[in-house]
Amino acid sequence: MLSLEQQNELREKYRQQNPGWLPATEQYAELVRQQLAPGRRLLDLGCGRGGLVEQLNHPLIQMVGIDPDLQSLREHRLDLSRTVAFSDHLPFTANSFDLVFCSWLLEHLEYPLATFRAICRVLRPGGAFVFITPNGSHPLSLLNQGLGRFSKLQGRIVERLYGRSPADTFSTFYRANKLSQLQQLSRDSGLTLAQWHTIADPTYLAFSPALFRLMCWFEAVLPERRRLHLVGLFVKPDTH
Repeated sequence: MLSLEQQNELREKYRQQNPGWLPATEQYAELVRQQLAPGRRLLDLGCGRGGLVEQLNHPLIQMVGIDPDLQSLREHRLDLSRTVAFSDHLPFTANSFDLVFCSWLLEHLEYPLATFRAICRVLRPGGAFVFITPNGSHPLSLLNQGLGRFSKLQGRIVERLYGRSPADTFSTFYRANKLSQLQQLSRDSGLTLAQWHTIADPTYLAFSPALFRLMCWFEAVLPERRRLHLVGLFVKPDTH
């Protein structure tokens, strides 16, 4: 089994071997922080029990979280406003938020355009939407895409390999986590894809030192557009 602690140790080793490299989660967090400013209202899509929102130095009264899983919301580690909802039907009035962000959500969207249009509606003009997702063009993602259609099987595999509860493993559709898909969603939703970054990470199959070295080599020879993770920023145009 490969624990998160072991993965993070390998990421630190990879960082030392590749100066300037940052894990996708750190690049995502930095992109979110760049959008913070006093008085801005934030919406955490798929907030679960916590996550990046716990690391932001921003008033809780200005943050809202949604998730379709009531139990996760009850177990949320922060006392912020939260409600049961799906991302494609956001229960907020238009122009309610300055920043929307989500981690590991886009790959699960069966109808992503509905979500992107909902985000565009609740964002104020000039607002931002920041995301992190597996790159659907990476070979591991293509494998996971097949497994994701059988969530129970995928859950058992994830539990065996990474020690994660099957209850926290959800079906994947991979309809909003390739660059071409995001560009099309940008054209159709009213949001503008302003930034995108692909980030290598050789730790997911690093069950031995030899496998870690193999994955480091594999990530090095992959084309940039196919690196494992996608982090990006959409903006809602300010028409004024």
